[in-house]
Amino acid sequence: MQKITVQQIRSSFINASRSEAARLNPPQDFDTLDWDRLDFLGWRDPKMPLRGYIVFAPDGGKPASIMLRAPEGGARKNRSVLCELCRSVDAPNDVYLWVARRAGQSGRNGNTVGTLICADFECSANARVEPPANEIHPDPAAVVLNQIAGLGARAAQFLSRVRE
Repeated sequence: MQKITVQQIRSSFINASRSEAARLNPPQDFDTLDWDRLDFLGWRDPKMPLRGYIVFAPDGGKPASIMLRAPEGGARKNRSVLCELCRSVDAPNDVYLWVARRAGQSGRNGNTVGTLICADFECSANARVEPPANEIHPDPAAVVLNQIAGLGARAAQFLSRVRE
């Protein structure tokens, strides 16, 4: 992902008002992010923990940001679920049903779309974990490249669902 500024993020929201975008708090480590290892930027608002943000910049294009809401009380502890974006089987983190207002008039009418995403948006890191070499996957580096491509495709699909 290309490096972007907080102002670019604020101006790229497709489902938030200008005042909501102006109130966002960037991630605490924003100035030290390793942009080369991010497929999208996602974080939970440190001052509003039920609010999350995802910024996509498909193929280095213009960024598109989405404001999300997490469920009150967090994830249910009686079952494990798979993140729809990274689909990491071995991820140690929780997965939440994050919900986003749809863009445009549909969102103003109260329509939303939701998907299961890692609670703290660790998807880019999860996709880069190399599996052990075995008969099925003799080249772990190729598996990682495939995981990264899948993450990008599924993130773009979620973005298009919010835009509908």
